[in-house]
Amino acid sequence: MRRWFAGKGRFLAAAATVLGLDQWTKWLVETHVPLHSSREILPFLHLSNVRNTGVAFGLFASGGELMRTVALTLLGVAALVLIVGIFARTPASHSRLLWALALVLGGAVGNLLDRVASGAVTDFVGVYLGSYRWPDFNVADSAICIGVGLVLLDALRAPQAPPRPEEA
Repeated sequence: MRRWFAGKGRFLAAAATVLGLDQWTKWLVETHVPLHSSREILPFLHLSNVRNTGVAFGLFASGGELMRTVALTLLGVAALVLIVGIFARTPASHSRLLWALALVLGGAVGNLLDRVASGAVTDFVGVYLGSYRWPDFNVADSAICIGVGLVLLDALRAPQAPPRPEEA
């Protein structure tokens, strides 16, 4: 087990940083912005405090509360196990992929902690243009989206050279 994470400390630190930033910003919003309120920051950006009982961007927010919470928590745990498994099996020399997975890992843990603790995730960043409004999101959602995008880019790029025998 220890060898799976050897040489990956900086990536785990990045995941922990994403988690810490996510939880800190959610705490700030929950402490200083009244629930279900919104404050315009820029003509296209607002700060709000909403509770998302669904998954990303409010998907699956309707339905029975207990069953939805249990199902989404189990789905989150399964995704987390998959991410950790891929992270552990990725060689330390594949830094592009590990940076991407670190973002996804930190964000996934942040949203999963919220769901387990309260059955919902705090979202607070809203972007809009005219009458079009993107669903509110948070730091964890951003990290997950950026991380998944980077995983896709990594898959499209030329593979990294295999590690030299002394690096393996």
